[in-house]
Amino acid sequence: MKGASCIVAVSRAARRAGLAPGLTLADARARIPQLWVEEMDRQADADLLDAMAEDCDRVTPIITVDAPDGLVLDITGCGHLFGGEAGLRAGLSKRFRRAGLNVRTVIAGAPDTARALARHGRVAIVAPGEEAAAVRGLPIVALGLAHKDQLAISRAGLKTVGALAERPSALFTARFGDEMTGRLARLQGLAPSPLTPRRAVPMLWIEQRFAEPIGRMEDIETTLAGLVAEVCRMLLERREGARCMEASFHRADGAVRRIAVETGRGMRDAQALLRLFREKLDALADPLDPGFGFDLVRLCVLDAESLAMLQPGLDGHALEADEIANLADRLSARFGQDRVLRFVARDTHDPDRAARIVPVQQEAPDATAWARPECGEPPLRPPLVFDPPQPVTIIFAEVPDGPPRAFRWRRMEHRVVAHEGPERIAPEWWREASGEARDYYRVEDAGGRRFWLFRVGEYGVEGAQPRWFLHGAFG
Repeated sequence: MKGASCIVAVSRAARRAGLAPGLTLADARARIPQLWVEEMDRQADADLLDAMAEDCDRVTPIITVDAPDGLVLDITGCGHLFGGEAGLRAGLSKRFRRAGLNVRTVIAGAPDTARALARHGRVAIVAPGEEAAAVRGLPIVALGLAHKDQLAISRAGLKTVGALAERPSALFTARFGDEMTGRLARLQGLAPSPLTPRRAVPMLWIEQRFAEPIGRMEDIETTLAGLVAEVCRMLLERREGARCMEASFHRADGAVRRIAVETGRGMRDAQALLRLFREKLDALADPLDPGFGFDLVRLCVLDAESLAMLQPGLDGHALEADEIANLADRLSARFGQDRVLRFVARDTHDPDRAARIVPVQQEAPDATAWARPECGEPPLRPPLVFDPPQPVTIIFAEVPDGPPRAFRWRRMEHRVVAHEGPERIAPEWWREASGEARDYYRVEDAGGRRFWLFRVGEYGVEGAQPRWFLHGAFG
């Protein structure tokens, strides 16, 4: 308020004494000289809200942070796990109050309805279809409009949501726009209120709750093994394989530890997936600390793909590929996804850009198939390419477009006995600093070694001297 310090939140005792958010600190001290104030720490508040959201994950994985002081939970289908919606609400409220937090919890069929009632109402649970009736008595501040719009509505004599709902919506649309009428409809549960969860919603999940928290590693691994086996059975029914799975371990004090594993292809082999989790647990720099014990272990499938039954070929290559993929997954779980890499081909004629490196578990939708030489023909490109190309000294070459007859590389002279070329490869002109055109030759020396040479520049051009480079060597 024009540079003055203002009160953002007050305790119950301060509210009873007449203080309220928005009041300047000077006015508040004038009313209560011995007032105790703390400077607002927005980051600490955000961290606390995030910790509360993590703890609420034991109720539902679909949680939206309603900053600066609220959480919205989608508990659809979760009430029966806690003895009904009333039991869920009472248990969650009790848990937070035991942690020293003052909370208001409301259950309603629409997120905006629950949010408004938690902040401005007294209803605890709204019966299905009663959202509009439940918010009729709320003040117009529950709409969350700009201050100038709230002031204009108040001056018109409209003090409650019910008074606004009784008026034709066209009047408010003409004066305040569609945003105001849209908020009013969502508040009454008459329009959908999309939620953006703070974490990706799992495709499927399964959990194990404990009346007494567990802390021994043997019990944790046994529980995890049972959850993995059950998830794999569910994946089999769906004809899918998991690409990314996450195990979350909920401690009794509210802390949550999450362990995720990714695979290079869809998997539903329980033993293989369990090995990946064990590799990840063994590789943790900060070991899994049960504290006072875990009272909930949940296993989620975050990503999956269609997976048909394995049908090995007569040569057994399908099984070999599966074993290689299992090895890559285990190495990625232990050392990190960014440390186990593979090459993928690019759709380009530029040999400098013909391949790139990606994590072995990462898909490359823009990758193309590797070029295969014709049967009985040597490869067009060498498997080993130098970056950057190595300069060579030409002892003798046919001009203007002939191959080198002898060249020196790394202080060793090579006499060419066979060659193919030239193959002109032009640069990708649509890229910046694309370079010059190159004339490539495949040559073989007297010792049977094969090289891939190229020339930049042409003979016979005044003031120019062609340069030769060795770009690769064939096996």
